Amino acid sequence: MSNLRPVTLITGASSGIGVELARVFARHGHALALVARRADRLNLLADEIAAGGAPRPIVIATDLALANAAQAIRDLLTASGCEPQYVVNNAGFGLVGTAATRDRAEQLSMIDLNMRTLTDLSLTFINSMQRHRGGLLNVGSVAGFLPGPGSAVYYATKAYVLSFTEALHSELKPRGIKVSVLCPGPVPTEFAARAGVVGDKPPGALTQTAQTVAEAGYNGLMSNTRTVVPGLANKLVTLATRLLPRRLLLRMVDRRQSRRRAVQPA
Repeated sequence: MSNLRPVTLITGASSGIGVELARVFARHGHALALVARRADRLNLLADEIAAGGAPRPIVIATDLALANAAQAIRDLLTASGCEPQYVVNNAGFGLVGTAATRDRAEQLSMIDLNMRTLTDLSLTFINSMQRHRGGLLNVGSVAGFLPGPGSAVYYATKAYVLSFTEALHSELKPRGIKVSVLCPGPVPTEFAARAGVVGDKPPGALTQTAQTVAEAGYNGLMSNTRTVVPGLANKLVTLATRLLPRRLLLRMVDRRQSRRRAVQPA
């Protein structure tokens, strides 16, 4: 048994889907610990949640790319008398452009954040999630179902998130831990600008709001749904990946990515 208070740990909580995930968990009565680099944004969100009558979330402003980030977060939570009941790995970023032309170090940093840090946080808090009968929500992407010419490394990281989380869903079920992977399609957030896209307009039928995606993720986790794909059109895309020849999928993604004008590094 543990005397530590259960909280929901949400990474990448300073913008986009992460903000909406924090709001939906707070509305359902979860105490929160919010993690991102931008302390000012985290504090604004924490103030907003507290103004709504919920306990003010713990704010952890840190760079998740650091090798010891998971341990540092664990130490800070323990010092605050808390431990995770739920872990939500939302932090991550993408890059548009061919792997040969994008900065190699930046692509390796993307691998570290999207895969290594997510894995570390997923495994670090298994015991506390089990103690509190909680769960793990990893944010992947519809991209994880597809090959990704034009964003090869990003698509590959999301394929890892999908495979890893689906496996944990089976492995952690005997421990009473819920595990879900949330796989949205295009969402109007800061993601495109960070990826280096100029003037991109996501296909309307595939686009979901960050609020809709967050609510789907929360509901999916609470019902222990293994894979959550918000929106009918996005579900059809994932179905198509099992029906269409891989060669055709490669051409379709390549054509789509070629229309997204990436800002290439100098």
